[in-house]
Amino acid sequence: MCYDAQIRPGIPVSIAEETKGVDFGQKIITGMKRKYVLFTAFVGMMTTFAPVQGQTQRTEKPPLHGKHWMAITGKPLAATAGAQLFHQGGNAIDAACAMLAATCTMWDVLSWGGETQALIYHPKLKKVIAINALGVAPTGATVDFFRSKGYEFPPEYGPLAAVTPGTPGGLCYMLAQYGTKSLAEVLAPALEMAAGYPIDAQTANSIERGKERIKEWPYSKKVFLVHQGTEREAPEAGELFVQQDLLQTLTKLVEAEKKALAAGKDRKTAIMAAYDRFYKGDIADEFVRGSKEQGGLITKEDLANWKPIEEEPLHVNYKGIDVYKLQEWTQGPAMLQSLQLLKNFDLKSMGYNSAPYIHTIYQVMNLAFADRDFYYGDPYFKPKAPIQGLLSESYAKARAATIDPQQNNPQVLPGDPYPYEGKKNPFAKLLQQRSKQFTPDTESKKDFVPKHDANSTSSLLSLPDTALWASLATDSVYMDRLLRGTTSVEAADAEGWVVSITPSGGWLPACIAGNTGVGMSQRLQSFVLDSLINPFNVVAPGKRPRVTLTPALALKEGKPYLSFAVQGGDTQDQNLLQFFLNTVEFGMTPQQASEAPNINSNQLWLSLGGTKIDDRKPRAGSLLLDKRTPKEVVEKLKTMGYSIQFGERNSGPINAIYFDQQHGTLWGGSSNNGEDYGIGW
Repeated sequence: MCYDAQIRPGIPVSIAEETKGVDFGQKIITGMKRKYVLFTAFVGMMTTFAPVQGQTQRTEKPPLHGKHWMAITGKPLAATAGAQLFHQGGNAIDAACAMLAATCTMWDVLSWGGETQALIYHPKLKKVIAINALGVAPTGATVDFFRSKGYEFPPEYGPLAAVTPGTPGGLCYMLAQYGTKSLAEVLAPALEMAAGYPIDAQTANSIERGKERIKEWPYSKKVFLVHQGTEREAPEAGELFVQQDLLQTLTKLVEAEKKALAAGKDRKTAIMAAYDRFYKGDIADEFVRGSKEQGGLITKEDLANWKPIEEEPLHVNYKGIDVYKLQEWTQGPAMLQSLQLLKNFDLKSMGYNSAPYIHTIYQVMNLAFADRDFYYGDPYFKPKAPIQGLLSESYAKARAATIDPQQNNPQVLPGDPYPYEGKKNPFAKLLQQRSKQFTPDTESKKDFVPKHDANSTSSLLSLPDTALWASLATDSVYMDRLLRGTTSVEAADAEGWVVSITPSGGWLPACIAGNTGVGMSQRLQSFVLDSLINPFNVVAPGKRPRVTLTPALALKEGKPYLSFAVQGGDTQDQNLLQFFLNTVEFGMTPQQASEAPNINSNQLWLSLGGTKIDDRKPRAGSLLLDKRTPKEVVEKLKTMGYSIQFGERNSGPINAIYFDQQHGTLWGGSSNNGEDYGIGW
């Protein structure tokens, strides 16, 4: 099924009507202004993609509309949890926290021991607030410790991969400060799910595929492998998945809140009493005991000393729109740098997803990610990143001037933003040494699929379309990878509250800490052990790693314009950048923009996966395209120095809310890549 094209406010109807309901096939319609770039999906799919300036396109999933509220996240059941809180009179913070709790309980694809990153628009203060609920490296997590075990990066899995849990604290803080409901009300859907919910096929199959690793950890084995000794030891799809240990942990949080209320404490204090029980009470005791039993480093003091931080976000203005991202402990500023760079190019004249357009986006992203890979890190530790220089228009203009419009640059290096802050670069010699020691891998790898693009199908794309679809239908491993990643949470209400969250950590296969039912984070792997790679992101106890998790909010004329986020490791800000351009430059609705074909670059240092330098080095010219990209575009890009892979639905999945100020309504978009789901009213 496909859904009729819709026109976003401000897009001329006459232009949209030119292509409404017309299937132009897989080709480019050229004209004096290259107005139309259209694609047709594979056999058996009737959707026509027409992602172009000033016109509409049909979508596989229906656009969402709401007058009062919108709730979107990675699973239908979790979106329903958000809707429940809205129906009970809660605001967007309440609903977002309910969705966050539900996704953690469903392991989509995170756990209660992971991390939470959020942007909140406060309608009364008329400002964007940032929430940093990322855990820190535990006591003993030093460069010498990991090197003594033969690592070049911290490990990917197990208790030694864990930072301290951030999600419970982040949820409690957001709810206490900006929500209206009690913790008991917000956790009610998650409690019911922990008591038993029908598990989805993707999660169940992920457990089965990772069962050998799960068997290494006794508490994980107890929770996940419910049919031990049989051929399939994981739950079946649709089977009631019961998590008694997690149910007890969540119940303890609610009990702590109720006890505080009974003692006459106010709502905020009562919620934070639950927080204290997790980080300083009996839950903390069991978490630490279970972690240490399995070889982990986290101590009771590590938990007690950790706190979520409310911060000022970073932002830039692009064509009258203020785009907000979290600080440089995330990769978020890379999107802001990209937007500053793109101010120096006329994207519309290039044509949507033409070879010049793709080339420009790729080169801009490479410049931004080269800076990310060297300069970003925890701003609460020294050295302090030169973020003012990195985000300056003058620096962006100088960097943009280095782009060759005809050829990929395989040797993109970090720039020098310090002069744009009136300073001298203290790492000039280190940068010279780095450029000599770490050269990008320029070997052509036609079948290479980067870790963060594990949903691509390069090994299958030589098959005819019919054989390809048959392979996809029977390849459960591929389908599981297609839907794997972290998740995102988007919520908005009629009062004006807006929430954008990208939570993660503790994904399957996860090591559960004792009898808490809480999966431990794996985010420690995003640190480096060698300052030559990034002197700002070297592991140290109490420090936060530079993460890929990066929600986004945009305001226009001081009012909410877009709230958007996506899963996908290092591709997150690549996909969010293109989603934003789809809406701003090419007039797409959120649903159209979330389904439109994106490109991904792998010419960057990977933030996740692999414990050796060669696992993570940039792969120069590695470009992931949508399978539907016209042949003439592909051939042109090959002449520009690109090694091309293809994938299905390279858009995310992105979840987004657009604020229709003209009509006072909400538009929602949820990508057709995965199980992401939204509900509006």
